[in-house]
Amino acid sequence: MPYCSQCGIVVADTDIYCAKCGQKQPVSAMPAFSAISSITPRTASILCYIPFVGWIASIIVLASDRFRDNRLLRFHAFQGLYLFVAWLIVEHVVLPAFRLVPGPMHGMGNLMQALILGLWIYMMIKASQEKVVSIPIIGELADRSVSERPGGWSL
Repeated sequence: MPYCSQCGIVVADTDIYCAKCGQKQPVSAMPAFSAISSITPRTASILCYIPFVGWIASIIVLASDRFRDNRLLRFHAFQGLYLFVAWLIVEHVVLPAFRLVPGPMHGMGNLMQALILGLWIYMMIKASQEKVVSIPIIGELADRSVSERPGGWSL
């Protein structure tokens, strides 16, 4: 219960001025609303696999203090992030390279894009079921990234 800063009588939390002496009361800081505080780890895991924009959720999860000790969620965040990197590699390296090669190889890049899109959807479903699926190579990288201790990098 707060007290008046001038005369010491009890005042309400919402009082701006003291009813007895009229002294303006210090404003108590309202706790800041954090959107991440209302998200469950399961929901955050699903968000990390949203096609094309899941990397944003992954970075938020990896940067937040709330999820720092949740190894499973951090695994999903890293795996979602690496899956996006794989998409970027296919989009900006593999597809242009296949366009240079004549013949039936043109469709390979599109097939790889479809595979990654399918993996994103599959991983969203598995994350919603709270099951851990490690994608070959990408999952191993994610597991290694989770195993590294925070702040362990040095230049």
